[in-house]
Amino acid sequence: MALSFDRHRRLRTSPAMRNLVREFHVRKEDLIYPLFIVEGTGVKNEISSMPGVYQFSLDRLNEELEEIVAIGIQSVLMFGIPDEKDACGSQGYAEDGIVQKAIRQIKETHPQLVVVADTCLCEYTDHGHCGVIHNHDVDNDESLELLAKTAVSQARAGADIIAPSNMMDGFVIAIRQALDEAGFKNIPIMSYAVKYASAYYGPFREAAESTPQFGDRKTYQMDPANAREGVREAASDIAEGADFLIVKPGLAYMDMVHRLREKFEVPMVVYNVSAEYSMVKAAALNGWIDEERIVMETMVGFKRAGADLIITYHAKDVAKWLGGN
Repeated sequence: MALSFDRHRRLRTSPAMRNLVREFHVRKEDLIYPLFIVEGTGVKNEISSMPGVYQFSLDRLNEELEEIVAIGIQSVLMFGIPDEKDACGSQGYAEDGIVQKAIRQIKETHPQLVVVADTCLCEYTDHGHCGVIHNHDVDNDESLELLAKTAVSQARAGADIIAPSNMMDGFVIAIRQALDEAGFKNIPIMSYAVKYASAYYGPFREAAESTPQFGDRKTYQMDPANAREGVREAASDIAEGADFLIVKPGLAYMDMVHRLREKFEVPMVVYNVSAEYSMVKAAALNGWIDEERIVMETMVGFKRAGADLIITYHAKDVAKWLGGN
């Protein structure tokens, strides 16, 4: 008896055939690599919960930059850890703040790199929250003024993209207006539009030294159970002038990447966060998984969900694997 059915396997017969019909691709140009900069000299501290990721002082930063450029990474995301913190996070918007100094140094030594500045206050406040505290709560509108000052100082230092991650209501329009008034109309905003109050940030707290000293961030970061709320958040940011949208974390929220991709035309960014990285590294160090295959499959998954760009601590490994190194 003759059977009639589709021959899907015809397109899987060899590596060359599979490459020919592959629908999604990860490129080095898609990767954004986070960097953690600290005060002091001679500092290269490995983050204990993030093997292969380090805090660098400015005099050691060029070592990392040289490797990044050599393997083809073109974009970095800057986080700073100051020596001194205060209630209003004043080192976040200081002209001689650690991130501002790092941005200027990068632009002097590696001007071809796209520098994305994370714009928040949690690394700079002594309480570890992302804004000004009154009665144990973050004051939204007062915090906006400081976040706008931070964005302008980062742009003045040479940042190519401002990436506000604070989740205050109105943060995009406040920063857009401040940038425009300061003469930075051409600096785009990469908004952390959909950022959940997630347990996946644990290792980052060590890397950025930003653990809240009381309470949590659930009054301003999103409830992980909510999806429609994320679409509303993104729509507000687009209306206020966002040029990119970020979904953070990545793996557990690929549905949100897809929802936003279907609705908005701006470049879509996914943040493959610290615990997602650390879980893979821990399993690989124990010999439980094939690290390269797991990571590359994850990167393709982000692209398939709709991400154009991927912020990831795996960026150096991915770039090397893509380059055949």
